[in-house]
This record gives sequence, structure tokens and C-alpha cells, in this order.
Amino acid sequence: MMTHIAEESAGNMSSMRSDWEWVERAVWTDRMLKALQSGVKGNKWHNLIDKVYAPVNLDRAYEKVAKNKGAAGVDHVSVSRYKQELEHNQAMLAEQLHGGTYKPLPVLRTYIDKPGSKDKRPLGIPSLRDRIAQRALKHVIEPIFEATFSPSSHGFRPGMGCKDALREVTRLLDAGYTQVVDADIRAFFDEIPKRRLMECVCSCIADGKILDLIQSYLDQGIMEEMSYWEPEKGVPQGAVISPLLANIFLNAFDWTMHQYGIRIVRYADDFVMLCRNRDEAEAALKHAEVWMRENELTLHPEKTKLVDMDINKAEFSFLGYRFLRHVNRQGKTRILKLVSGKSQQKLRHKLRRITKRCNAHGMPEIIRQLNQVLRGWFNYFKHCFPRVLGNVDSYVRRRLRRILRKRIKRKRGMGQNLNDHKRWPNVFFSDLGYFSLEAAHARVLQSLRG
Repeated sequence: MMTHIAEESAGNMSSMRSDWEWVERAVWTDRMLKALQSGVKGNKWHNLIDKVYAPVNLDRAYEKVAKNKGAAGVDHVSVSRYKQELEHNQAMLAEQLHGGTYKPLPVLRTYIDKPGSKDKRPLGIPSLRDRIAQRALKHVIEPIFEATFSPSSHGFRPGMGCKDALREVTRLLDAGYTQVVDADIRAFFDEIPKRRLMECVCSCIADGKILDLIQSYLDQGIMEEMSYWEPEKGVPQGAVISPLLANIFLNAFDWTMHQYGIRIVRYADDFVMLCRNRDEAEAALKHAEVWMRENELTLHPEKTKLVDMDINKAEFSFLGYRFLRHVNRQGKTRILKLVSGKSQQKLRHKLRRITKRCNAHGMPEIIRQLNQVLRGWFNYFKHCFPRVLGNVDSYVRRRLRRILRKRIKRKRGMGQNLNDHKRWPNVFFSDLGYFSLEAAHARVLQSLRG
């Protein structure tokens, strides 16, 4: 009997380790994981701050932050500079977190391009020290909230990602959920109300020092073009802890939609709701609008729409893919998965930068740089309609031939594309190691068939 109980206990522990294998083992012991699964008193966790500033946790946090590299913050301390006095810097950070004297530095605000738009996306760069502290904090609190998250949330979660969300969308469309609410939350990260966010955090955390630490990140000042200001709401995009806080805030939204029987697929602040008929879709949109209004957010009026995927050529975009209803000449209907316009623009922007006509690199080096971009892009978009892949290949080779034409000082003229193609055929670039998207797709199909 005792042997049977021991074997069952060992089996449960093995299953638990499998479910939570992603957690930081420097923090989460088997005993803590068991408490996470069985529940803690009052459903709130106490006495966690010592696990944040534990040297082994801070060291693991540093390793992950250093691996990601990243720019220096307002203090101009880079990874290499921090590493020069690593032991001293880590000990000082631990002491500050332990003594309650730690204060995050202002976030350095910069802006990056938004594909397909003239607007810029704000990006916050915390100091390296703050990124390490946030990573250590995330190691401690992420499993607590992960245990509460809805399965409809796929963004920035361990073992989940864009492809899982896209597969779920495809599954629901195939199952007849063809009335789609394509939604967008206006300026979500900048508009998250701090008070409501902290209420969500307090639902699971009762350690006052942890709560003060999270509040300090929400109250971080912003340094922008030599001017300092403090935001009244929002969390800085670019901070280590921000995606987790976003999921914590929107978790209630996910479960509210589930209570109404609505199929929702969410990735961070990007989500779609899929319904069986128009009435359900309209009701789903109203429920979403009410929840957003009650929680001080708004859906973007121009980017939020209802899409009837039973209509030919109806379409919506989600996570870089474009879902298009298509009826061929024989009357056969299917939903094509294409690449969205924004994703194509973003790719071409990268390719143009590598294939400028005035290029000092040799062709092998140019192709090596291209392959780095194309391989990553293919891994994500290999399930799209294959014609798109051929179009990208043609575009890249055309750019490469322009470089070669310039180097032999040939002028542009009539028929140049045909002549260029004869002079530098596709096999010429293949021999130099060019990663052809079309060829890669053909290999994937052959592997699936064989």
C-alpha cells in the first residue's frame, strides 16, 4: 500500500515537473510548485521578495538579460560595462532590493517605425540594472499568474506563441465560426490604468514589498529628448515585465468573454472573436466594448470591424497573416492564408536595406545577410499561400541583379530584365548559397508527403 502511494506521489511529481518545466528552478522548488497546483491559503502568495533578491536568481536574470543584449538605458551602462564589475553590481542590486532602497531609473524613450503607417511606435529602454531586477521579479511571479490565465491567451506565455494562436483561428474557421470580430485596442500599453492593474496583481500577491516594486515600475519616469516626465497611466513598451502585466490585466477580459460563450483568440493586445452567426458577432463586439469602457480602455473605431467570412473575398488580418475567403472557377471555396500587407512592407524594408545598389559588400556576404532575414521569415510564414514566396524570391533576385548590373557599369535599357536573367540566372544565386523561399517550401511539402 505504501509502495503504491509512493509510486502515485512520484508520478504526480513527475507530471508536475513536466507541466512547469519552464519555471526558473533557482526560485521554484517542488514544494512551491505543489502549492501552486493545490492552492495557497486565501489564494494569495506572501513572503516572495527574498526570492527576488536571492543571488542565484539575480545571476540567472543577468544571464538572460546579457544574452538578449539590448541597448543601454539612461545611465549608459551596457552589458559589457556592467560585466566589468559584475559581482559588485549584483551584490549592490541585491542589497538595494533587500533593504527597500531600490529605485528604478527613468526609462529612455525612443521611437521605431510602424510598418504600413507614418506613425511611430514608442519604445522604452530601461537601464540594464532595472532589466535584471525585472527579470528576477518575473521569475518569481510569472508562474503564479500563469496558473490563472485563460487558454485563449497565447502572447508572451511559456510554451505558447503566434503559431498556436493562428492554428486555433484556422481550427475555428474550419469548424464554421465564420463571423469574425477583428478588434484592436487603441494605444493599449499607453492606456492601461495603473490602479486597476494593481488591483489585478493584488488578487494573487499579498507581499507588500513585491507590490511596491511593481508599482515603482508603473511610476517610472520617462526621459525623452533630454526632458523628463511621469506618465499618469500605461506601462512602458520594451520593459521585461510589461508583457506579463498586460496579460494579467487582460486575463479578466478573456474569462468574461468565455462566460458569454464567445470564442476568443488573443495575443497580447491583438485579438479576434469568432462566432457562428452575425447576431453572435454583434453581441460579442458589444460585450467587448462594455468591458473595455468599464476598464478605461477603448477599441479602435477604424481598426475594429465585423467580417463575414462566408462572403467571397472577405478578409481579415491577424498576427501577420491575412485570411482571405476565395471561391475558384469550379465553385470550390476555401480560406487562403496570405501574408498581410504590413508584414510584406516590413520584409521589403529589411531587404531593401541589404540590397542597396551602392553596396560595398561582395555578393556572398550580401546573400549571407539576406539568408538570415529570409530563413526567419520563412519559418514563420511557411504555411502561407506559396505564390507569395515566389514573389519574394523574384523581388530579391531582381534587386541582386541591379547590384551586379551597376558593378559592370551597364545602363538601364529596354529588355534589361531578360538580359540580366540570362546573364545571372536563378542557379547563379543558388550556387552562391541563396536561400530560396520557393525551394524551401517545396522541401517542406516533400517531407510531409514522404
